Amino acid sequence: MNTLSRRGLMGAAAAALAMPAAAAQRPFFARTGLPIGMQLYTLADQAKADLEGTLKAVAAVGFKTIELAGYLGRTPAQFRQALDAAGLTAPSAHVQGRARGADPSLDGDLSKLIDDAHVIGIKSIQMPIFYIPDRFSLAPRAGEGFGELLGRIGGEMTADDWKFNADFLNEKGAVLKKAGIRLGYHNHNPEFAPLAGGKDGARNGWEILLNRTDPSLVSFELDAGWAAAAGLDPVAVLKAHKGRFTAMHVKDIKASTKPNFVLVQDPTEVGSGMMNWKALLPAAYAEGVRDFFVEQEPPFVRDRLEALKISYAYLSRLKA
Repeated sequence: MNTLSRRGLMGAAAAALAMPAAAAQRPFFARTGLPIGMQLYTLADQAKADLEGTLKAVAAVGFKTIELAGYLGRTPAQFRQALDAAGLTAPSAHVQGRARGADPSLDGDLSKLIDDAHVIGIKSIQMPIFYIPDRFSLAPRAGEGFGELLGRIGGEMTADDWKFNADFLNEKGAVLKKAGIRLGYHNHNPEFAPLAGGKDGARNGWEILLNRTDPSLVSFELDAGWAAAAGLDPVAVLKAHKGRFTAMHVKDIKASTKPNFVLVQDPTEVGSGMMNWKALLPAAYAEGVRDFFVEQEPPFVRDRLEALKISYAYLSRLKA
């Protein structure tokens, strides 16, 4: 049997000690072996006009996974065909709580939604914004854009409204789990608006959603940019509710963004804003996040695909 000399043993020990430091010098996504994904909402208009060409362009940048935001007028089979042709997968999709247009919804036919998800290869479904109670009109007020409308409604929602949302997620999550699909909730920033009186010990709708949903049925997709737009530290948000997060929107904002709860931010490419990605990405990984999707909100100062290239280049090199 071969034995190590004292010098050889010391050398092996030194090499072992050096391994974590060496690993830390590798880019985050290379070190973890995770793909860099993107939310197709960023290129929605382009993808609706030319899905196949857009997906191939996304793959050429280097992205490996995408998260859907509706079917863009295609059938699930057509979407899967376009993904396969581009060499991409779609492990996640945003699905509205309430029916809107021809796309599926969580309050609709769940059996069809499940069948569609299996065709496309979707493993996780994220409800992208709160379920709006019936008493709210979706007709914008004079001079009010759709984002402003949603922000106003979110600020007017009560603790009971947020409890309804949590119960809705539990109900749908139980059905989807039986089909092997995980249900999650994606935040914007109205969720963080203070609730009057701190009813039931919850400071905001976000805490009600996290405290009232069953962890075995409902996970969360942290939109880091929207959390920061609410004036919060996304790392602290992750650590406050350990083990509840499985996905993240990698979104950057400018320091000019004023903290608010009404869907307002000054967007920019990842790495060009105020977000501390060197701290945030490892923190997200430590809390269980395995799906990372780049997303950028309008307005854009350059071509959207060029903006995505800047974000991808930054993330692919980032050592964290």
